[in-house]
Amino acid sequence: MAFLDDLIIRLTSRRVGSDRFGNTYWLARGRKDAYGRPLRRVTYAGTPEASTVPPEWWGWLHHTTDAPLPEDAPRRAWQKEHRANMTGTAEAWRPPGHDAAAGQRPTTAGDYEAWTPGR
Repeated sequence: MAFLDDLIIRLTSRRVGSDRFGNTYWLARGRKDAYGRPLRRVTYAGTPEASTVPPEWWGWLHHTTDAPLPEDAPRRAWQKEHRANMTGTAEAWRPPGHDAAAGQRPTTAGDYEAWTPGR
């Protein structure tokens, strides 16, 4: 099905650009959304995951900006590099004590005693 979607987008839209992750962005030639704006689309490189769209293109894709922001713009010291959502993968952040992170909870002041029903 993804192949068919990709083919239809290529036939009915104009390519606007691509990002550093390999995603390609398209502007529909004839179709418009409910507000009368041309549809803006993305074809993902690899698995279709919305969190792989970097902020430079997110604004354009959602009609917040008229043109995508430049990817080579200078970054502020507090800005981090864009990362896709890692939830559900081996690279997901897990707090100390999480079962998938060895399950070793750090001790707390006084520690605690778990409640046991019927005791």
